[in-house]
Amino acid sequence: MSPARSDVAVSARDLSVRYRSNGIPSLYVAVRGVTLEIDQGEFLWLVGESGSGKSTLARAFAGLARRGSIEEGVPEICGGSLTLLGTSMRRVGRRRRDRVTIGIGYLAQDGAERLSPQLTVAENVADPIYSRDRHFSNREATAAVAAVVDAVRLPLGLMHRMPYELSSGQRQRVALARALVLEPKLLVADEPARGVDATVRSSVLESLSELRAERGMAALIVSSSLADLAGNASRLAVMQQGVIVGLGTPDEVLEGPHHPYLKSLATQRPITTKEEQDFVD
Repeated sequence: MSPARSDVAVSARDLSVRYRSNGIPSLYVAVRGVTLEIDQGEFLWLVGESGSGKSTLARAFAGLARRGSIEEGVPEICGGSLTLLGTSMRRVGRRRRDRVTIGIGYLAQDGAERLSPQLTVAENVADPIYSRDRHFSNREATAAVAAVVDAVRLPLGLMHRMPYELSSGQRQRVALARALVLEPKLLVADEPARGVDATVRSSVLESLSELRAERGMAALIVSSSLADLAGNASRLAVMQQGVIVGLGTPDEVLEGPHHPYLKSLATQRPITTKEEQDFVD
């Protein structure tokens, strides 16, 4: 096998991932033989219906797959290879995995619900900093938190509020800020606009694109539809039943599709003319 290129943030080769679910004794293979790469600075959009395996793949790309895992819901690589930020993850130990994940920001689907109700917005966002270094400068942490809160287009006046005082969309953006505060080289965001009101949905996604451009980070953005795709993705990957059924630029994937699922997605493709930015549902 040829060595991984230094400009590749993620390299999956014939990757299969399984996990234990709902107390079922057997392991469920949710990702089957996936091969794809994400270059440094690239914005890859992963689309698939519920149960397609996209969230399991996202968790593996976030460095959360464990060797010999038996815990419910924790993914395990059971076939192929996965390299994240230059490190092979197939048989990586805990300490080395922890070093890799320092460079990866992860926003889970339920990221907004995972915010600590006992901490302010600023404290929730700063938590990853102090989890890595409890002696980190408070002044530098405050500056980093303010910068990333502003970057996800939240008013700085919200920093001292509690999560329960915010709307669901604001909480989701706090969770996104938390995933970005360590300035990751790779961002994995599972439904980043989940719970965000339609009026601010596009601004959240635009802020992600701007951050990617400013920081040169790679990004995997997971979605259940194409409604948020327009203008945001370098490439599009489409997943169904654990396999990739389409991979390329949005035009390559959606123009003249042969797979039945891709045909159905093509009808949902957003209109991106300058005269009209409304999306086709």
